[in-house]
Amino acid sequence: MRIVAALGGNALLKSGQKGTAEEQYANIETACRQLVRIAAEHELVITHGNGPQVGRINLQNEAAREETPTLPLDICGAMSQGQIGYMLQQGLSKELSRQGLELDPVTVVTRILVCKDDPTLVSPGKPIGSYFSRKEAEARARDLGEKWIEDKTRGGWRKVVASPRPVWIVEERAIKTLLENRFLVIALGGGGIPVLGSEQGGYQGVEAVVDKDLAGGILADAVGATIFLILTDVPAVYLDYGKPTQRPLGTVSLDEMVSYSREGHFAAGSMGPKVEAAVKFARERGHKTIITSLELALEAIEGRAGTCLAASGCGEA
Repeated sequence: MRIVAALGGNALLKSGQKGTAEEQYANIETACRQLVRIAAEHELVITHGNGPQVGRINLQNEAAREETPTLPLDICGAMSQGQIGYMLQQGLSKELSRQGLELDPVTVVTRILVCKDDPTLVSPGKPIGSYFSRKEAEARARDLGEKWIEDKTRGGWRKVVASPRPVWIVEERAIKTLLENRFLVIALGGGGIPVLGSEQGGYQGVEAVVDKDLAGGILADAVGATIFLILTDVPAVYLDYGKPTQRPLGTVSLDEMVSYSREGHFAAGSMGPKVEAAVKFARERGHKTIITSLELALEAIEGRAGTCLAASGCGEA
């Protein structure tokens, strides 16, 4: 089977960690052991989050702004794709060699086309980066034309950017060509680098963030994946998550999952986008979407763990 696995940010950088190279390599080695278990039995494409990494790149930009020009968000996103892709290649190469598998990992710095009419480009609302004081936020808004909002729960102000819906992967043909030639492809990191088509030809980068799970579903569709595997930090999707009444979902129909979503079971900033992406792929492609933890990935593919959705049921791929 061909599987697209979307790694959550927790697979690369754990909560409370400083983000040193050593910490990230240790996390990636753990992730790669699980990913290579899948690659040994299936054709695998890997995508991943980049929130912590691109946040730190932005922070480095801010800290050095008096010494060197800051870079726009699309370039920071490209930098994070290269950084994470390289580290995954290192971890995968080591684990593939250990298991005697002749696969070559390769990273594609990937752009994702977004629609010029997307309403979030006019009214951005996705918070990114560090917290600042009101005075600093107002100065940035005035001098740089940025939009900032107050997070009263944290007592600070954060920059907000657009979060447009993904439309099409610019590097789709390159990714397919690599797959056809037996490469282990890492692509569309962080949801891809958002771009608009340019009237002068080519593409123009956008100061925006694309949801990685929605983009991952487009990747799964583009490469003809049988399973879209969304890997997070919990074993399954839960109803009443965090409450004494919480309960995991196993195999769920699309209508049931949509109903649970409308009832407000899935938080907008965490499980909500994953469920939306899962339903979208399962409905449009007719294949499986599975949501589970990295540690249970192979068991979930075999039907022994996780939450599974498919338009025709999860009995068949």
